[in-house]
Amino acid sequence: MRLKTSLLKEPKHILYFLNLIQHKELVSCVGWTTADELYSCSDDHQIMKWNLLTSETTRVVKLPDDIYPIDLHWFPRSVGGKKQSHAESFVLTSSDGKFHLISKLGRVEKSVEAHCGAVLAGRWNYEGTALVTVGEDGQVKIWSKSGMLRSTLAQQGTPVYSVAWGPDSEKVLYTSGKHLIIKPLQPNAKILQWKAHDGLISKTDWNSVNDLILSAGEDCKYKVWDSYGRLLYSSQPHEYPITSVAWAVDGELFAVGSFHTLRLCDKTGWSYALEKPNTGSIFNIAWSIDGTQLAGACGNGHVIFAHVVEQRWEWKNFEITLIKRRTMEVHNVINDAVDLLEFRDRVIKASLNYGHLVVSTSLQCYVFSTKNWNTPLIFDLKEGTVSLILQAERHFLLVDGGGLYLYSYEGRLISSPKFPGMRTDILNAQMVSLSNDTLAVKDKADEKVIYIFEALSGKPLGDGKPLTHKTEIVEIALDQKGLTSERKIAFIDKNRDLYITSVKRFGKEQKIVKIGTMVQTLAWNDTSNILCGIQDTRFTVWYYPNTVYVDKDLLPKTLYEKDASEFSKNPQIVRFVGNQITIRRADGSLIHLNISPYPAILHEYVSSSKWEDAVRLCRFVKDQTMWACLAAMAIANKDMATAEIAYASIGEIDKVQYINSIKDLPSRESRMAHILLFSGNTQEAETLLLQASLIYQAIQVNINLYNWDRALELAVKHKTHVDTVLAYRQKFLEDFGKKETNKRFLQYAEGVSI
Repeated sequence: MRLKTSLLKEPKHILYFLNLIQHKELVSCVGWTTADELYSCSDDHQIMKWNLLTSETTRVVKLPDDIYPIDLHWFPRSVGGKKQSHAESFVLTSSDGKFHLISKLGRVEKSVEAHCGAVLAGRWNYEGTALVTVGEDGQVKIWSKSGMLRSTLAQQGTPVYSVAWGPDSEKVLYTSGKHLIIKPLQPNAKILQWKAHDGLISKTDWNSVNDLILSAGEDCKYKVWDSYGRLLYSSQPHEYPITSVAWAVDGELFAVGSFHTLRLCDKTGWSYALEKPNTGSIFNIAWSIDGTQLAGACGNGHVIFAHVVEQRWEWKNFEITLIKRRTMEVHNVINDAVDLLEFRDRVIKASLNYGHLVVSTSLQCYVFSTKNWNTPLIFDLKEGTVSLILQAERHFLLVDGGGLYLYSYEGRLISSPKFPGMRTDILNAQMVSLSNDTLAVKDKADEKVIYIFEALSGKPLGDGKPLTHKTEIVEIALDQKGLTSERKIAFIDKNRDLYITSVKRFGKEQKIVKIGTMVQTLAWNDTSNILCGIQDTRFTVWYYPNTVYVDKDLLPKTLYEKDASEFSKNPQIVRFVGNQITIRRADGSLIHLNISPYPAILHEYVSSSKWEDAVRLCRFVKDQTMWACLAAMAIANKDMATAEIAYASIGEIDKVQYINSIKDLPSRESRMAHILLFSGNTQEAETLLLQASLIYQAIQVNINLYNWDRALELAVKHKTHVDTVLAYRQKFLEDFGKKETNKRFLQYAEGVSI
């Protein structure tokens, strides 16, 4: 991926395509109104408007000579759920201590005395209900939409050079010399402060999607932090101080500006591309709303435009590159065939998976099949800017500012799921997961909650209650194969523990089981339910995660582990296709790992009930892990003959004996109940026996498990075998030399002779 920049070679007042009229003085700030229209302000007191479609540049207004603009920020486009197609007004801060609310046409609606000395930055919150300004006087002030002072959030002895709102508009991040400070708006809330750079911090930005913070300093470094102030990435020192940093809206990329320098970086910090344009220092960077291009305010009076091109998508034998804004190149690496795909508008997002390429442009969505690149299916989009595309085998999901839309690959709208307080603008691939029958979305308002929808109807699954965990959830992923009733979701919480649970929930609470600790990243396989993740220093593959519900002790035997030190710190799993896993290291390099193909074949045999083939495969491979997986799969599918062979092969003799005893039971119900007991589901086993009127067996099960109270309760309720329960209890107490103290047992013992 790289930036394609355009800049005028020498100042001319004639316009070429994207070659730009110059301001006479330093350009201090830029801001986009739509994806193709930009406003810039300069020390020559002019506000210019650039239209990229018609390549026209016009002067909007000439400000009074005493106003030197410093920062501008457009009023947010989506307010109160209503989405405007373009911004209508902006705030402009200036060196005379005022901020000005200016309409799109250049009329100054209001000027407000805000600070002593220059107002160095001004930012609207995401809802457009409040404005924060910071100044040379060291004050941080919050203003209402109309420009009335609400509160002075902070006062300090040094100028505040930059400010940003937190994702929920409840906190403000600002600079203080070499320190960064996060201060909540509520009084008496805890303030977070840390030393971020060795020099003065000139710029900071906080992204609402990934919750990460950027900072730029005069120590010539840029850094990435999480919202707790932990350092995730620090760059090497540059030649000159970093003068600007800015997140792209979707939080996947950010840009860094310095003297004659523009850099495009991944959210984890590593650099995609470095440009050396002749710009002077780039004082301000603004990303367009669709995240395809950015503009920079340059110290020599230029405005630089840069488009993100050469993004790449890979799947199996196809490699696709965005070579121009409206052109993709498809390369089939098997036969070296190359196809060019042309689009009417510029490409905003794309996704390649499951044999389909889905591309969204500013107005339309194209669906290509990898078998035929010539005839895409095309349909119009309701909203312009798609922020996320997710694919499953049968359908795909588009996320835009208006909602979630599930489409079939034939272009038919299947459903549009909704939940209370849904904010789609802050969803990313870690928060949404899609499978053939289910859609899961993590709630941003309450991070402990996952909403689960039926894909075809868009209605909440099961009893309609969302899945709730005890701590905040960081990343979610649905498995892709198997029956709907057995659909599983894996998620990582804030403590980096990995949990798995079933999505089907009817009344009874499904167990959420922990299967890993210190997990950085995870991915399900695309063709079988195999899960991989990176745990602390180990790369782990869970060949059959469902084992936790069948035979928990068997889980460690179904894992494949490998030392992960070669991936350096903070690696991310990009994809898990077939038996190949792609991992991106912290420095941006990709590593490809291959795992054994046999577990996937085993999954395939079991899903089509070919038990003999499965046993034959395990005998051929001679691997304990395979036998352990087969044992768990056989128990889950209640195939006792295969389970017996598999358990015998891994030396679990006690379990083999128990399975043999199950086979000898007379009735089908009691066999089923004992299989449930084998998996530790005592409650379900008891319910099954009671439904089949096998009262004595239900009582005996509880006696064997020493659930004395429940055994007595069942005996009394069904008026049978009370004496048997008391006899077993008495023998149990005698063996341990104890006296009866339980009141209920004493009460019934009086009336019954044993």
